Amino acid sequence: MRVLVVDDEVRLADGVRRGLEAEGWAVDVAHDGVDGLWHAREFDYDAIVLDLMMPGLSGWAVCAALRAEQDWTPVLMLTAKDGEWDQVEALDAGADDYVTKPFSHPVLVARLRALVRRGARERPAVLTVDDLALDPAARTVSRGDVPLDLTSREFAVLEFLVRRAGQVCSKRQVIENVWDVDFDGDPNIVEVYVGHLRRKVDRPFGRATIETVRGAGYRLAVHGG
Repeated sequence: MRVLVVDDEVRLADGVRRGLEAEGWAVDVAHDGVDGLWHAREFDYDAIVLDLMMPGLSGWAVCAALRAEQDWTPVLMLTAKDGEWDQVEALDAGADDYVTKPFSHPVLVARLRALVRRGARERPAVLTVDDLALDPAARTVSRGDVPLDLTSREFAVLEFLVRRAGQVCSKRQVIENVWDVDFDGDPNIVEVYVGHLRRKVDRPFGRATIETVRGAGYRLAVHGG
Protein backbone atom coordinates (compact mmCIF):
# COMPACT_ATOMS: atom_id res chain seq x y z
CA MET A 1 0.00 0.00 0.00
CA ARG A 2 1.23 3.49 -0.81
CA VAL A 3 0.10 6.49 1.21
CA LEU A 4 0.81 10.22 1.05
CA VAL A 5 1.15 12.08 4.36
CA VAL A 6 0.76 15.88 4.12
CA ASP A 7 1.39 17.82 7.35
CA ASP A 8 3.45 20.93 8.13
CA GLU A 9 4.37 19.56 11.58
CA VAL A 10 7.61 17.84 10.59
CA ARG A 11 7.96 15.70 13.73
CA LEU A 12 4.34 14.54 13.55
CA ALA A 13 4.57 13.71 9.84
CA ASP A 14 7.83 11.83 10.41
CA GLY A 15 6.24 9.88 13.26
CA VAL A 16 3.28 8.91 11.09
CA ARG A 17 5.64 7.91 8.28
CA ARG A 18 7.76 5.68 10.54
CA GLY A 19 4.67 4.09 12.06
CA LEU A 20 3.12 3.32 8.69
CA GLU A 21 6.38 2.00 7.29
CA ALA A 22 6.57 -0.35 10.28
CA GLU A 23 3.15 -1.65 9.16
CA GLY A 24 4.53 -2.34 5.68
CA TRP A 25 3.21 0.76 3.93
CA ALA A 26 5.20 2.79 1.39
CA VAL A 27 4.99 6.43 2.49
CA ASP A 28 5.66 9.78 0.79
CA VAL A 29 5.66 12.96 2.89
CA ALA A 30 4.92 16.59 2.01
CA HIS A 31 5.04 19.51 4.46
CA ASP A 32 2.69 22.00 2.84
CA GLY A 33 -0.47 21.96 0.78
CA VAL A 34 1.15 23.02 -2.49
CA ASP A 35 3.69 20.21 -2.39
CA GLY A 36 1.03 17.77 -1.20
CA LEU A 37 -1.27 18.62 -4.10
CA TRP A 38 1.63 18.17 -6.55
CA HIS A 39 2.40 14.70 -5.14
CA ALA A 40 -1.27 13.70 -5.25
CA ARG A 41 -1.50 14.72 -8.89
CA GLU A 42 1.78 13.13 -9.99
CA PHE A 43 1.60 9.75 -8.24
CA ASP A 44 -0.99 7.09 -7.49
CA TYR A 45 -1.80 6.51 -3.82
CA ASP A 46 -4.07 4.09 -2.02
CA ALA A 47 -4.87 6.80 0.55
CA ILE A 48 -3.89 10.34 1.58
CA VAL A 49 -3.45 11.58 5.16
CA LEU A 50 -4.06 15.32 4.99
CA ASP A 51 -3.71 17.95 7.72
CA LEU A 52 -6.46 20.54 7.57
CA MET A 53 -4.47 23.64 8.59
CA MET A 54 -1.28 24.14 6.53
CA PRO A 55 0.64 26.95 4.83
CA GLY A 56 0.34 27.47 1.10
CA LEU A 57 -2.86 25.52 0.64
CA SER A 58 -5.09 24.20 3.39
CA GLY A 59 -6.06 20.55 3.50
CA TRP A 60 -9.58 21.69 2.67
CA ALA A 61 -8.36 23.35 -0.54
CA VAL A 62 -6.20 20.36 -1.51
CA CYS A 63 -9.06 17.90 -1.03
CA ALA A 64 -11.54 20.12 -2.85
CA ALA A 65 -9.11 20.49 -5.78
CA LEU A 66 -8.65 16.73 -6.08
CA ARG A 67 -12.38 16.07 -6.00
CA ALA A 68 -12.98 18.76 -8.61
CA GLU A 69 -10.49 16.91 -10.81
CA GLN A 70 -12.41 13.63 -10.32
CA ASP A 71 -9.64 12.19 -8.14
CA TRP A 72 -11.40 9.94 -5.60
CA THR A 73 -8.35 8.68 -3.69
CA PRO A 74 -9.53 8.08 -0.09
CA VAL A 75 -8.63 11.05 2.13
CA LEU A 76 -8.21 10.90 5.91
CA MET A 77 -8.15 14.44 7.30
CA LEU A 78 -6.34 15.47 10.49
CA THR A 79 -8.30 18.12 12.40
CA ALA A 80 -8.00 20.10 15.64
CA LYS A 81 -9.10 18.22 18.75
CA ASP A 82 -12.07 20.50 19.43
CA GLY A 83 -12.53 21.80 15.91
CA GLU A 84 -16.13 20.78 15.28
CA TRP A 85 -16.39 23.07 12.26
CA ASP A 86 -13.00 21.83 11.04
CA GLN A 87 -14.53 18.37 10.87
CA VAL A 88 -17.57 19.71 9.02
CA GLU A 89 -15.29 21.51 6.56
CA ALA A 90 -13.21 18.39 6.02
CA LEU A 91 -16.17 16.18 5.17
CA ASP A 92 -17.87 18.84 3.04
CA ALA A 93 -14.66 19.23 1.03
CA GLY A 94 -14.84 15.55 0.08
CA ALA A 95 -12.75 13.87 2.78
CA ASP A 96 -13.79 10.30 3.60
CA ASP A 97 -12.94 10.34 7.30
CA TYR A 98 -11.04 12.34 9.90
CA VAL A 99 -9.11 11.89 13.13
CA THR A 100 -8.54 14.58 15.73
CA LYS A 101 -5.17 15.61 17.09
CA PRO A 102 -3.65 14.21 19.23
CA PHE A 103 -4.54 10.79 17.86
CA SER A 104 -3.76 7.15 18.55
CA HIS A 105 -1.49 5.60 15.92
CA PRO A 106 -3.35 2.23 15.96
CA VAL A 107 -6.62 4.10 15.35
CA LEU A 108 -5.07 6.05 12.47
CA VAL A 109 -3.84 2.83 10.86
CA ALA A 110 -7.19 1.09 11.37
CA ARG A 111 -9.07 3.98 9.75
CA LEU A 112 -6.68 3.99 6.81
CA ARG A 113 -7.15 0.26 6.32
CA ALA A 114 -10.91 0.74 6.34
CA LEU A 115 -10.67 3.48 3.70
CA VAL A 116 -8.41 1.37 1.48
CA ARG A 117 -10.82 -1.56 1.73
CA ARG A 118 -13.61 0.66 0.42
CA GLY A 119 -11.45 1.85 -2.46
CA ALA A 120 -11.55 5.04 -4.52
CA ARG A 121 -15.29 5.25 -5.18
CA GLU A 122 -16.76 8.34 -6.76
CA ARG A 123 -18.10 10.76 -4.15
CA PRO A 124 -19.14 13.91 -5.99
CA ALA A 125 -19.44 17.07 -3.91
CA VAL A 126 -22.39 18.24 -6.04
CA LEU A 127 -25.30 15.84 -6.55
CA THR A 128 -26.87 15.94 -10.00
CA VAL A 129 -29.96 14.40 -11.54
CA ASP A 130 -30.30 15.44 -15.17
CA ASP A 131 -30.07 19.27 -15.07
CA LEU A 132 -30.90 19.49 -11.35
CA ALA A 133 -27.78 20.19 -9.24
CA LEU A 134 -27.72 20.18 -5.45
CA ASP A 135 -24.66 21.15 -3.40
CA PRO A 136 -25.06 19.88 0.21
CA ALA A 137 -22.08 21.89 1.49
CA ALA A 138 -23.00 25.23 -0.07
CA ARG A 139 -26.72 24.55 0.47
CA THR A 140 -27.55 25.57 -3.09
CA VAL A 141 -29.84 24.11 -5.75
CA SER A 142 -30.15 24.99 -9.42
CA ARG A 143 -32.10 23.79 -12.41
CA GLY A 144 -29.80 24.28 -15.38
CA ASP A 145 -28.37 27.78 -14.93
CA VAL A 146 -31.28 28.96 -12.76
CA PRO A 147 -30.66 29.07 -8.98
CA LEU A 148 -33.61 27.95 -6.84
CA ASP A 149 -34.60 29.51 -3.54
CA LEU A 150 -35.59 26.77 -1.06
CA THR A 151 -36.23 26.83 2.66
CA SER A 152 -34.01 24.66 4.82
CA ARG A 153 -36.73 21.99 5.16
CA GLU A 154 -37.49 22.00 1.45
CA PHE A 155 -33.78 21.61 0.77
CA ALA A 156 -33.58 18.66 3.18
CA VAL A 157 -36.53 16.87 1.56
CA LEU A 158 -35.11 17.43 -1.93
CA GLU A 159 -31.64 16.25 -0.86
CA PHE A 160 -33.16 13.05 0.55
CA LEU A 161 -34.91 12.37 -2.78
CA VAL A 162 -31.88 13.31 -4.90
CA ARG A 163 -29.63 10.93 -2.96
CA ARG A 164 -32.14 8.17 -3.75
CA ALA A 165 -33.01 9.20 -7.30
CA GLY A 166 -35.01 6.52 -9.08
CA GLN A 167 -36.02 4.86 -5.80
CA VAL A 168 -39.44 4.99 -4.17
CA CYS A 169 -39.29 6.70 -0.77
CA SER A 170 -42.17 6.32 1.67
CA LYS A 171 -43.50 9.18 3.78
CA ARG A 172 -42.16 7.43 6.87
CA GLN A 173 -38.65 7.27 5.39
CA VAL A 174 -38.75 10.97 4.56
CA ILE A 175 -39.98 11.87 8.03
CA GLU A 176 -37.39 9.73 9.81
CA ASN A 177 -34.54 11.23 7.81
CA VAL A 178 -35.67 14.84 7.45
CA TRP A 179 -37.55 15.32 10.72
CA ASP A 180 -36.72 12.50 13.17
CA VAL A 181 -37.87 9.04 14.22
CA ASP A 182 -39.87 10.48 17.13
CA PHE A 183 -41.91 12.83 14.96
CA ASP A 184 -45.56 12.41 16.02
CA GLY A 185 -47.20 15.02 13.82
CA ASP A 186 -49.31 14.52 10.71
CA PRO A 187 -47.34 12.42 8.17
CA ASN A 188 -49.12 14.39 5.43
CA ILE A 189 -46.58 17.14 6.17
CA VAL A 190 -44.47 15.35 3.56
CA GLU A 191 -47.15 16.00 0.94
CA VAL A 192 -47.07 19.67 1.82
CA TYR A 193 -43.32 19.94 1.24
CA VAL A 194 -43.44 17.85 -1.91
CA GLY A 195 -46.04 20.30 -3.18
CA HIS A 196 -43.73 23.23 -2.36
CA LEU A 197 -40.88 21.55 -4.21
CA ARG A 198 -42.97 20.83 -7.30
CA ARG A 199 -43.94 24.50 -7.49
CA LYS A 200 -40.30 25.58 -7.27
CA VAL A 201 -38.29 22.78 -8.88
CA ASP A 202 -40.59 21.33 -11.56
CA ARG A 203 -43.50 23.46 -12.74
CA PRO A 204 -41.60 26.64 -13.72
CA PHE A 205 -39.48 24.45 -16.01
CA GLY A 206 -42.27 22.30 -17.45
CA ARG A 207 -41.05 19.24 -15.56
CA ALA A 208 -42.67 16.53 -13.45
CA THR A 209 -39.63 14.87 -11.93
CA ILE A 210 -41.02 14.46 -8.40
CA GLU A 211 -43.46 11.60 -8.90
CA THR A 212 -46.14 10.22 -6.60
CA VAL A 213 -46.16 6.43 -6.48
CA ARG A 214 -49.68 5.60 -5.34
CA GLY A 215 -49.75 3.79 -2.02
CA ALA A 216 -45.96 3.77 -1.73
CA GLY A 217 -44.51 7.28 -1.59
CA TYR A 218 -42.46 9.52 -3.85
CA ARG A 219 -39.73 9.11 -6.41
CA LEU A 220 -37.38 11.55 -8.12
CA ALA A 221 -37.38 10.50 -11.76
CA VAL A 222 -33.92 10.10 -13.23
CA HIS A 223 -34.78 11.10 -16.81
CA GLY A 224 -37.07 14.09 -16.30
CA GLY A 225 -40.79 13.99 -16.65
